[in-house]
Amino acid sequence: MRPSLWHRMDLLARQLTPSMLTLALVIIGVVPLRILEFSTVMPLLPLMAVYHWAVFRPRLLPAYAVFLIGILQDILTGAPVGMNAFIFLLVYGAVLLQKRFFTGRPFLILWLGFALIVACAAALNWLAVSLLSVTIVEIRTAVFQYLLTLGFFPAVAWVFMRWQRAFLRLD
Repeated sequence: MRPSLWHRMDLLARQLTPSMLTLALVIIGVVPLRILEFSTVMPLLPLMAVYHWAVFRPRLLPAYAVFLIGILQDILTGAPVGMNAFIFLLVYGAVLLQKRFFTGRPFLILWLGFALIVACAAALNWLAVSLLSVTIVEIRTAVFQYLLTLGFFPAVAWVFMRWQRAFLRLD
């Protein structure tokens, strides 16, 4: 018997959940806030999502979706097209290579892994921006963005875990 239209739509919605949540974080990340200089150190919300879904549901956030999300991030933030896509794919690949290590570990281990991977991503981002602008960009901005990203990660991960338990438990 063929599944009903509603059942197929439900499955599609569940499969698109990680991509759509990550896209939502891209959009939230570019919303102008009236906080002085906050846009320069805005936490890397999409990177948190890429890390989380790569650890817990990599099948639902494939590499091509990570690439497209990175391209959209570049376009919306005015970054060189491909820079965030490349960094997101590196993070995604690094997490997939270490997925067996992360699986079943306590949250503190996941957070430490996130701290290490995002430190490398932030350093690479800073280096790329410095090379492309042919000047050494102020490193404090990258450090503050890294620290904010690290600080926001537990809250974002908690929301994603709740979402995953509520809507993706059938996978």
